[in-house]
Amino acid sequence: MSAYCLAAVGHPFHGPYHDHEYGFPLEDEAQLFERLCLEIFQAGLSWLIVLKKRPALVAAFDSFSPDKVAAYGDADIERLMADPGIIRNRRKIMAVIENARRVVALRASHGGLAAWIEAHHPLEKEEWVRLFRKTFVFMGGEVVGEFLMSIGYLPGAHAPDCPVFSRISLLQPPWMQGKG
Repeated sequence: MSAYCLAAVGHPFHGPYHDHEYGFPLEDEAQLFERLCLEIFQAGLSWLIVLKKRPALVAAFDSFSPDKVAAYGDADIERLMADPGIIRNRRKIMAVIENARRVVALRASHGGLAAWIEAHHPLEKEEWVRLFRKTFVFMGGEVVGEFLMSIGYLPGAHAPDCPVFSRISLLQPPWMQGKG
């Protein structure tokens, strides 16, 4: 089993995420946006910190509604910077707001974030990173790679001997439908 698959077993934060979210196909725009934002917040930190702060992040960012977050202004930025329950990094907060605006814009060009991702599948990881850097902000290789693994567009979320792997396989995530 992979290190994450082993570490997650029975863990109060990693376990539920590993068993019910990580690697499962995802199409809901707000959920996709949340996952992308969580990966941005994770940059330079442990995933455990992000999972522990997730409920506060969801509340602070209006359930990661792209429309609501895209409308944030200076007062919202200051509110977020003053919230001790979240990860208070101004660059990350600004990236989340700007990316919300870009997600909203993708509706006109592609029908939404899920359709935009699907329209570019399959790509190799390096191609995905270039595409995300061109389209969004605060997009490093780790952010993009983990985001795409977490929503089933890149392989590697679970080892083949992990029990969750067989559950995900039944759903035929995009990475199983072509190169990824």
